[in-house]
Parts: sequence; C-alpha cells; structure tokens
Amino acid sequence: MHAILGASGKVGRTTISSLRKAGVPVRAILRDPSKAKEFSELGCEIAVAEINDHQALTAALTGARAVQVICPVDVRAQQPRSSMMQLIDSIGAALAMAKPQTILAISDYGAQHDSGTGITLLFHALEMRLRKLDCKLILLRSAEHMENWARLAKAAAESGRLPSFYHPLTKALPTVSAFDVGAIAADLLLEKTDAIERLVHVEGPRRYTPEDVAAAIASLTGRSVIAQPLPEADWQTVWQRAGLSEEYARLLVELYIAHNAGRINAESGVGEIRRGTTEMIDVLRRLLKS
Repeated sequence: MHAILGASGKVGRTTISSLRKAGVPVRAILRDPSKAKEFSELGCEIAVAEINDHQALTAALTGARAVQVICPVDVRAQQPRSSMMQLIDSIGAALAMAKPQTILAISDYGAQHDSGTGITLLFHALEMRLRKLDCKLILLRSAEHMENWARLAKAAAESGRLPSFYHPLTKALPTVSAFDVGAIAADLLLEKTDAIERLVHVEGPRRYTPEDVAAAIASLTGRSVIAQPLPEADWQTVWQRAGLSEEYARLLVELYIAHNAGRINAESGVGEIRRGTTEMIDVLRRLLKS
C-alpha cells in the first residue's frame, strides 16, 4: 500500500493516477472528505486526516509500505513559518509511529541551504526532520512549478506586459510542470533500490528566461508581450495586495533575492537530475484557456 499525502493537489493526483495505472494499491489521504468520490473511482482506499491532527494522521499512515509527503503552506497564514514547522513536526511524529519502509518527500530546489532562502528554508527543515526516521528516504527536490506563472500570464495576455520578480530577464531559470513532478515521483516509488537515501532533482526539459515566457504568451495570444523587471522595493506590497500575509510576503522577498543570486538551484555534484517532458508553452496554453 502506498499512502499519498496531499492527494488532491496537482502533484498528488498525478502520482496516484500513475501508481493506479501500474496496479499499485493506493491510500489517498484527504483533508476534505467531499473529494473522496473521484479517488474512490480510481480504486483508492480513502483516509481523511488533517496534518495537524496527530491521531488521525498516524491512523491514515499506518499500514502503508511507502508514503509520499508534501507539506502545504497557507499563503494567508499570519505566521507561515511557525505554522509549517508545526505541520513538519506532526508529519514526522506520525511517520515515526507508522513506520513505513519508504518515504518520498516533495522538497524544493535550494533546500540544501540552511539560511537566506525564505520559504525554501521550510523544505530544508522538512528534509532534516525526515532524515531522523528509520526508513528509506527519497528527497525529490522540485524546481519552481511552471503553473506559478498563472496569475502573471493572464495579466500579461491582457496588458502586453509581463512583470518579473526574476532579474535579469535573460537569466535561464529551472522550472517544471507540477504534473511532471507527480509522474516522476511515481516512477521513483516504483523503482527497486537498496539505497537508504536518494536525492533527486526534477526540472523541465530545458530552462526558460522571463523573456522566453513573454514570447510564449505572445505566440499564444497573437499580441506583443514584453517582460519587465519588477523593482525589488515593490515586491512586498505586490504580494500583500495579492492576498498573501505580511510574513509570507517577506519570505517570498527573501526567496526571490536568493533566486536572483543563483542560490535556488540543483545542489551541485549531489544526487541526480530528472527531467519532465512538458514545455512551458504547453502549460501556458492550458493556463490561458482556464
């Protein structure tokens, strides 16, 4: 039995679909019981548990041979750092009780750093917590999801301007479709290995600059689209106006400063890199139609 935390997200759904196609029994762990029907139709066992409910989460994980872990962050939480640390502690404690043979954790590019990376520091903390457990561990560090361009891409399609937190606009950045992350996670769970710990980075078939993204939007909409750097002094305000909490916005400011300094990248000389097959233009096409 493979238990999947975050089953209803893009990554979790894709992992589950791939595992079920391979004939693997899956337990979908959901926070919202109203979403159970679609997973039952895939042949999944259903467990309902909030991550911070230790008893329910332990019960949901018990009996699973392998567990896929993802730790959600509430962008509106007033104290996202402490909130996510509590979730990490809850996940770690439940896994220690459930004792699966294998854990695959969805982590982040840059998680090797222990300071100066904003929200990515929480993935560093997740990795450190899981390394204390007695099991095989797969750390799947994901590049930023292409789907994160959704809000800016739609605005650019209307205005002809694509604001960018990435500087310079000609810098090629690692990025990947969330659906490719889920598919590669399933592949890793299905592989047989004696390794106690594996570190795998996942990104798309190639890297893209903000100018590449603007050109792709222009190609899809038939209008001129120009990438424009957003001044760092405006970042905090922009994110708070978008509905993020003040602290979460601060963590993102720190993250994109680290991005632009080249620190959010695959860890050099460590682990392996796997590549998804989805191109940025295909993701943007889907986003602009939605």
